[in-house]
Amino acid sequence: MTEVTTLDGFTPTPDLQRDFRNVLGCFGTGVTVVTCQTAKGPMGITANSFSAVSLDPPLVLWCPAHSSHRYPLFAEARHYAIHVLKADQLDLGIAFAKDGFAFDHCAWTENEHGVPVLTETLARFECESYDLHQAGDHAIAVGRVLRAHAGEGTPLLFTRGEYGQFTAFD
Repeated sequence: MTEVTTLDGFTPTPDLQRDFRNVLGCFGTGVTVVTCQTAKGPMGITANSFSAVSLDPPLVLWCPAHSSHRYPLFAEARHYAIHVLKADQLDLGIAFAKDGFAFDHCAWTENEHGVPVLTETLARFECESYDLHQAGDHAIAVGRVLRAHAGEGTPLLFTRGEYGQFTAFD
């Protein structure tokens, strides 16, 4: 990782994208797998850009990259599900990062909207597409949560290019 050694920082420019990514990586996130149904069958993608937006109405967001060949499938999806991975599900996150059809790596079913739903994750948000905003090289996909589920376990975390888990203070 490139160290930022001055208090002045730097101006993010195209030639400093790696440095900008390194600074963004200082913010730890959870790891999610987003799923939807497509004409080719169930599709998934790993994303760490997930956040709550609103309680009323219940809205969440995630940010797919335009450069992903899976982007058009998620941009067109009327319904999708966002799954928060457990600390022991790193292999699942990697599988969906590499292959959108990686459903043989997990237990899943379909909900009433035909969306593939992973059944053993830490949390799940079943969404209806609410809005899609174009923002640079990504889109901001806002989903209205139709159903939410919380499971048991510890979340899988990602920070500074590394995966890990939360350890509570004593």
